[in-house]
Amino acid sequence: MPAIVSEIMSSRVLGLPPSATLAEARTLMQRHHIRHLPVLEQDRLVGLVSQRDILAAQESSLEQGRNGQFLEHHMLSEIMKTGVTTVSPRAGIREAALYLQKHKYGCLPVVDKDRLVGIVTDSDFVAVAIHLLEVLDNQLDEQDDELDAGEVDELQAETDGAEYRDDSPN
Repeated sequence: MPAIVSEIMSSRVLGLPPSATLAEARTLMQRHHIRHLPVLEQDRLVGLVSQRDILAAQESSLEQGRNGQFLEHHMLSEIMKTGVTTVSPRAGIREAALYLQKHKYGCLPVVDKDRLVGIVTDSDFVAVAIHLLEVLDNQLDEQDDELDAGEVDELQAETDGAEYRDDSPN
């Protein structure tokens, strides 16, 4: 049975309401080392804000010569992405990974029955890739060990009862 999104997603998702300030979002993201923040109204996903979105808004305010209070005076609702693509917790991880790659998304919120139940990010897929590489390395090591033992047995079988000829000048 193929692996599904619920097996690799983060189920403890932090989110903020659309009325939260950009400063609150930035602080939450920095404190928890996350790059994507769902915007929620009563556990329902209404938007998504990335660390990049906040940086772009902040950069724009600096270019316009505004004072440093920009993040404190603007709400998530002003910059959040709406109509966010989501994934079911029962979706296959291969399909979700292909979708992320094709559309160059950094995450997919996981929604079940209109409720946010998790988030799967590009970092989750890197963790899966690392695990698969470790499994592959272990399998290759086992094959090498089997081949080494088999080669020794084969060489012994070839030399058992073999006639030797000494061509040395002694």
